[in-house]
Amino acid sequence: MLMRKIGLSIVTFLWASQVAAAPNVILVMADDMGYAQTGYYNHPVLKTPNLDDMARNGLRMDRFYTGAPQCSTTRATVITGRTNDRTGVFTVGDSLNKQEKTLSQAFRNSGYTTAHFGKWHLNQVNTPEHPMPLDDPHHPGELGFDYWLSETNQFNLNPPLSRMGTLEQFKGESSEILVQEALKFLADSHKKNKPAFILIWYASPHGPMEALDKDKAAFVDQHWFSAAHHGEIIAMDRSIGMLRQGLKDMGVAEDTLVWFNSDNGGLPSFGVTRTSTGEYIPGINPDSTGHLRGSKSSFYEGGFRVPAIIEWPGKIKPRISNYPSTTLDMFPTLIEIAGLDPKDMNKTHDGISLVSNFEAEQKRRAQPIGFRVLGNFGWLDNDYKLIYYSDYAKAFVNGVWNHQVFLSLQKEWELYNVVEDPSEQVNLIDQKPELAARMRAELDAWNASVDKSVEGADYPEGKVLPTGRKNKRSVD
Repeated sequence: MLMRKIGLSIVTFLWASQVAAAPNVILVMADDMGYAQTGYYNHPVLKTPNLDDMARNGLRMDRFYTGAPQCSTTRATVITGRTNDRTGVFTVGDSLNKQEKTLSQAFRNSGYTTAHFGKWHLNQVNTPEHPMPLDDPHHPGELGFDYWLSETNQFNLNPPLSRMGTLEQFKGESSEILVQEALKFLADSHKKNKPAFILIWYASPHGPMEALDKDKAAFVDQHWFSAAHHGEIIAMDRSIGMLRQGLKDMGVAEDTLVWFNSDNGGLPSFGVTRTSTGEYIPGINPDSTGHLRGSKSSFYEGGFRVPAIIEWPGKIKPRISNYPSTTLDMFPTLIEIAGLDPKDMNKTHDGISLVSNFEAEQKRRAQPIGFRVLGNFGWLDNDYKLIYYSDYAKAFVNGVWNHQVFLSLQKEWELYNVVEDPSEQVNLIDQKPELAARMRAELDAWNASVDKSVEGADYPEGKVLPTGRKNKRSVD
């Protein structure tokens, strides 16, 4: 055991000696981009040359999971390193508990300038006529960001955005606007000789769909909804090219880690009708999740597993990794990379550092990954995933949501080998009872820990303080 600890210490020292003392860190997140929606995964109609080039030159993570299968919940996992329920974000539109220790605060405490650009969705909609007013008690500035150009939820072309609480109307494609603004911020930080931590959270390719004509031109044979959806990805990919070129032009590419992923699985291929409004939302074709079962909000692979790439020229060797990793790992990993104070992350957290996997593919993940949203549960232990879930897709009858069918669905325990069976066609719950029992016991213990967090046990006050809001959550 002593020799193992010494070995790990040597690895950590060697890694630390190779990296920049204070690298810039840019986390880039798509919104509703499915696992299969890249050129490097051979999508039948989409071309993503910039993501493809990034994948060739970085660490392409083929088994990267979001901390939850929906928007706000995953965003909470990124900036806290904790599963969403621990943070007060139980579902879409919930606001983050302000007692949480955030990644942005950790970077700021270590001398970084911090900024958020784009979709936030960790506050509840307060004033619909304004993208995010300064009196919003959960705007990014309240959670560790020095600078922010943000919107509570959705935007597309010619977006109205909130610059530090002041409404500003922009003209152009939103993904490009966000990158241009982020590069300006980085350049200013560079002039001040300060490293930067930046979030670029796109609103694409989330609905309502809206894309430039030139970006839809290749998809004229598709339904307008799918054409616009794919057009948004084309624009987003172009903006990623702008970001990477901007880093090179600034001379900071080798001093900057860029981490790209989506916030949850892609949209379903079947159309749905919202019972609340009667609005019909077409499906996305070709399929957004490829060979994976399920889509956004699902506890199958298509709901969690997303495209992900880390690029850091000269520091991370280009290769493809199949090591299971998650948005919950971002905070612990960046603590090690940027030399942040571990005390700036809540002691009770759910991720691990991925630094050892940057140098060489690790054989097994020691700590399983837990998922928990609205009474649905999942436990991923390397090749196997146990879920307690009812497949909501069965409640869509001929493309129309049938609430009575939904109410009749029963949650069941399911067990899959997601390496041998990524489409999750063979439920092993009866074939591997001992494995299922062991994983369920681990999940139960983890759930008990999360239940304590929900009550505020991880906070100095021993309870969750009031949010300061009275309105209801937004929808996604």
